[in-house]
Amino acid sequence: MAVTLKETEATPAAYPAAPGNLSPAAAALDAAPIWQRIEAYCRMRWTLREVVWTVEGGDAWEPPLSPANVTEIEVWENGSWVRCTPAASPWGDYELPGFAYRVTAEVGSGDVPAVVSEAFRRLAEYLADEPDRSAASSFSHAVPGVLEETYERNPAWIARAMELSGAADLLRPYKRRA
Repeated sequence: MAVTLKETEATPAAYPAAPGNLSPAAAALDAAPIWQRIEAYCRMRWTLREVVWTVEGGDAWEPPLSPANVTEIEVWENGSWVRCTPAASPWGDYELPGFAYRVTAEVGSGDVPAVVSEAFRRLAEYLADEPDRSAASSFSHAVPGVLEETYERNPAWIARAMELSGAADLLRPYKRRA
């Protein structure tokens, strides 16, 4: 199997709209960083952008992101990139027998599936936590003799937001494999 050595993904002109069923706090968040987190986790893209892969040849290869429309394939020959047309492969999209290739593609299209919108909602709601404790790993508030509230969470709660919010479970069918 050919190996993808490098991936350069352009930022799309716009991300999909946030789902409409968000709380006011979650709706106030910038949707772009949430989409960026979801896309980093997934192999699918829902808005168009250019992606360039550098691939070490040796066998079959297929784009690791989808949907992908390959627009150009080049092979490294005599110190420069030369356009080529590789043969099809029964084990991947292309047979890349040589040394190094550069594959350019337009990636992304289609409607956002309901399960992905729900993953967005869960992640946004998780990140939009109460304003007075949104960046805290522990929180305590008391009205003497009436009410006491204590809240503790893992200090890595933002780093693990995809898993802790339940979004990762919903995105499992779209999970990116290394």
